[in-house]
Amino acid sequence: MYLGIDCGTQGTKALLLDPASGQVLGQGSAHHDMISGANGRREQDPAQWVDALCTAVAQALAEAGVDGQQVRGLGVSGQQHGLVLLDASGQVLRPAKLWCDTESTVQNQRLLDHLGGPQGSLDRLGVAIAPGYTVSKLLWTREEHPEVFRRIARILLPHDYLNFWLTGRACAEYGDASGTGYFDVRNRQWDLQLLRDIDPDGRLQQALPELIGPRDSVGTLLPEVARRLGLSPQVRVASGGGDNMMGALGTGNIQPGVVTMSLGSSGTVYAYSAEPTVSPEPEVATFCSSSGGWLPLICTMNLTNVTSAVRELFALSIEAFNRQVEMAPIGADGVLMLPFLNGERVPALPLATGSLQGLTAANLNAANLCRAAVEGTTFGLRYGLDLLRAGGLASHSIRLIGGGARSAVWRQLVADIMNTEVTCPRHTEAAALGAAIQAAWCDGAGELASLCQRCVQLDPAQGAQPIAANVQAYEQVYRHYRQRLEAL
Repeated sequence: MYLGIDCGTQGTKALLLDPASGQVLGQGSAHHDMISGANGRREQDPAQWVDALCTAVAQALAEAGVDGQQVRGLGVSGQQHGLVLLDASGQVLRPAKLWCDTESTVQNQRLLDHLGGPQGSLDRLGVAIAPGYTVSKLLWTREEHPEVFRRIARILLPHDYLNFWLTGRACAEYGDASGTGYFDVRNRQWDLQLLRDIDPDGRLQQALPELIGPRDSVGTLLPEVARRLGLSPQVRVASGGGDNMMGALGTGNIQPGVVTMSLGSSGTVYAYSAEPTVSPEPEVATFCSSSGGWLPLICTMNLTNVTSAVRELFALSIEAFNRQVEMAPIGADGVLMLPFLNGERVPALPLATGSLQGLTAANLNAANLCRAAVEGTTFGLRYGLDLLRAGGLASHSIRLIGGGARSAVWRQLVADIMNTEVTCPRHTEAAALGAAIQAAWCDGAGELASLCQRCVQLDPAQGAQPIAANVQAYEQVYRHYRQRLEAL
């Protein structure tokens, strides 16, 4: 049996997988708190991730009713772009800045100018660095916390940090490393010169973790960690990866034609490519996949954080919120939300704020505001999917995951806005499932294609087909959304 662990923005999830049968035997979860502040600060204490991992693993083992000594391996999925800084003794120096942190937007722009703008960044790295990428957080730390910067001994991403806590070894995997902004995605190597440009003394270069491939093992559990988790110290820890890369494995997205769309705190759309064909559109990130290829991807910074905020504003349960969305017509009676509560990456509006447009005395009601929140966030995903399609991406079907995928009304809305069939895996926590699949692959329990075929099971009852009349109606509303973006 293999454990898959997903350390996300809102919490950590764990599941226990039997790869022979493809069955998930047990699941667990634990919540994270966010440190929010002025200027887009979004941070977390990595100690919370460790505590949440322990809680979630214990729950998964208890639900499965198995002895942890039977677990052979585990894999960790982590939220991308976060920055965890350690000192020489392995202690965390300050709270981790997250993917949704935009406090270093000014530093990102200076670095982008240094690279020659979006085109220069694409030519050199294969990605156009964006606010939220790790690289600008390093420059921000040097300028805002020089005393912390002088003590940096290790630079890790969230999933790297958890692997370090588990094994004592500092490694980075190609897929997650792709989102740092100091990694060449075509050649799968660090851009050392860019780090020297930030820090001529070489501290950052010396603090880099070792790069490993997606089928490599980080090592086995430290004895004290094994005791705390109730696992054998012989448990093999797979390389793990970013949540999007693990989500691709957990949806069977390892060959062209399948599109994965995640309705989580962030919204992501991505698909497999066998070649590093870098899109000319700077908003498309051609990251490495964790299956040996590449993963052209777009990411929006506002999704369920927006719908949750509106739901809480009206003190609605999730079920009541969905009923409100169903009550409102397509286009929410003319109410349009530009839902940029965290700024936005796609479309590229890092300093934008949210707005409601088209309000009248007749349409100002809870149902329309709830639907406008769902439509506005989904239009951002459509914007990104259009960019991927323009680059030649095939999109025969969308595999929908994340918390929003549990909503039937949202699934139908995605099918109509994208004009594409929607299917859902039985296990919508695809990043945790993908991490468990990768752990089994790393341990030699099967080839990746056969493991995905056996463990990724689609639920026909949770699908949605586009409805022609709805598709036509949404084209009108989406055009209006695009016009408002142009005005911005």
